[in-house]
Amino acid sequence: MTKPTALIAGATGLIGSHLLDLLLASPSHEKVIALTRRPLDRTHDKLSNLVAEFDQLELAVSQSGIRADEAYCALGTTIRKAGSKEAFRKVDYEYETAFARAALAAGASKFALVSAVGADAKSPIFYSRVKGETERAIRDLGFAFTHIFQPGVLLGERPESRPAEQLAATLTPLLNLGLQGPFRKYRGIDARTVADAMIAALGSDRPSAIHRYDAMVKATR
Repeated sequence: MTKPTALIAGATGLIGSHLLDLLLASPSHEKVIALTRRPLDRTHDKLSNLVAEFDQLELAVSQSGIRADEAYCALGTTIRKAGSKEAFRKVDYEYETAFARAALAAGASKFALVSAVGADAKSPIFYSRVKGETERAIRDLGFAFTHIFQPGVLLGERPESRPAEQLAATLTPLLNLGLQGPFRKYRGIDARTVADAMIAALGSDRPSAIHRYDAMVKATR
């Protein structure tokens, strides 16, 4: 049986860096292609780095001639970091859906998306609404398997400082104890656990699904 080739967008971020490490170490994968804006500062026998301008993401993937079996989208920003709602939507909707279309055109039949707990295309909250619209747009593309991951606060060391999230992460162990029943999905979760769960989902033929806290933790046990 041929081992799959994985395509990743967002490989330098918190979850994406774990995805890259885990996939490169995985004996089940033949090749890993990381789509980045700037060259990665690492090499590996299984790693191919496609550097592209994300405003021309689909064209860059098409012209490269790459082929993939599965794709992982770990792109994402915050409104504060992006600088405006419009800039946030460009990354979290336009870039993510463009990557999904490019992955589908490159042959990927399985797609894993990092979204966020509370994502809802009809939400009055801008952040949650954009996340929900992105989920809906990607589901509508028609991958054979679409797995969406909705973590709460992400735990782990980020390359950049996010004071609000760092404070939330510090308080997470205590907060998690109070989040029970239907509120468990809001629990903070380690970024590596999310990455592990994404790989487990695409490594199986489980039906398309939305994965929240309990499902992600269970997948990695």
